[in-house]
Formats: sequence, structure tokens, C-alpha cells
Amino acid sequence: MPDFRLGDVIDDHCIKCRRVTNHAIVSLVNAEPAKVRCRTCYHDHDYRHEQAPPSKKDLKKAELFKEVLAAAAPAAVAGDPPSDSDGAPAKAAKKAATRGKKA
Repeated sequence: MPDFRLGDVIDDHCIKCRRVTNHAIVSLVNAEPAKVRCRTCYHDHDYRHEQAPPSKKDLKKAELFKEVLAAAAPAAVAGDPPSDSDGAPAKAAKKAATRGKKA
């Protein structure tokens, strides 16, 4: 492990530049860089260990996928076999409710 000092130049992902650039160490916590300053745009930010933050599009996809899994899981976990008698109106009402319409 290298000994870091204030002002040392290290590579990190800059949010403003949206790429890995040279950064100067601005603050240290427990001998590890905590804050860095981009030497291209002079933006100060937390040290990210050269990792780009996940895109908002990927986060939204993951959130929607979890929502779909959560909606599908209770039906599978309940284990109630669908009843054929009077099951059709209940299904239609449930489908309409999920779409935000009246039955």
C-alpha cells in the first residue's frame, strides 16, 4: 500500500468530466484519500477508487425489475390454486385496479 500525502496525484473518476482523470488529494482519513480535486476541471469530490457511479438508467431498470419480482413473488408464495367459479370477475377487477381504471 503506497503512502498517500496531501497533493499527491492519483487517478479517479470525475463526475463533471465523466471520465478517469488525474486528481490531487485534498484530504486524508486513516491514511486513505477522502476528498480529491480534479486537475482538469478543479472540481472537488469524494474519492471513488476509479469507479464510475451507476447510471440513472441502470438504477431505474433495477428498481423496476425488483418491483416486478415483488409483484410476482406473493402470487407464487401464496400457493392458492386459482378457483374457476367466480374467478373471472375477480381477475378482471384486479387487472383494472392495477391499471388505475374502474371495473
